[in-house]
Amino acid sequence: MRLWFRLLTVALIAAGTAVSAPLSRPAVAEQAKPTQEDAKSITLKAADLIAAQGLEEAARAFNADGPYKQGEIYVNVIDFSGVWKVYPPRPAGVGQSVINVKDPDGRFIVQDVLAVAKDKGEGWVEYRWLNPTSNRIEPKITYVKRVPGQELVAYVGIYK
Repeated sequence: MRLWFRLLTVALIAAGTAVSAPLSRPAVAEQAKPTQEDAKSITLKAADLIAAQGLEEAARAFNADGPYKQGEIYVNVIDFSGVWKVYPPRPAGVGQSVINVKDPDGRFIVQDVLAVAKDKGEGWVEYRWLNPTSNRIEPKITYVKRVPGQELVAYVGIYK
């Protein structure tokens, strides 16, 4: 079953909306927690989309429900100065500098994201963050990818 469908099903069930399922399957779909491989795959596709179609066109895809935005998965894009270029959970945040954002342990998350993108081109960044689903600070891991030939970074994170 595709990840987006599993996440949609879980979201609908959590919202109290009835979802019909075949009689041979359990009434509640298996929990569709996104994996690190999901985060990495979506990040790599997002960076390629920006490189191929430009940020403006890619941003439309990233902000719409679909392969780039599903459940807790969404694509963030920042530039090398730490300014949000795409932020689906709060589009009003686009244009804001987040360079000095810290996690509860005092780690400069965005600076870590930029260091990975600039030094390695891509890789993982781990930190702790407020999970809006549980309302608790939880470990999070984010895959980071520099957009080829541009001073932009795409990244997708999941709670562990």
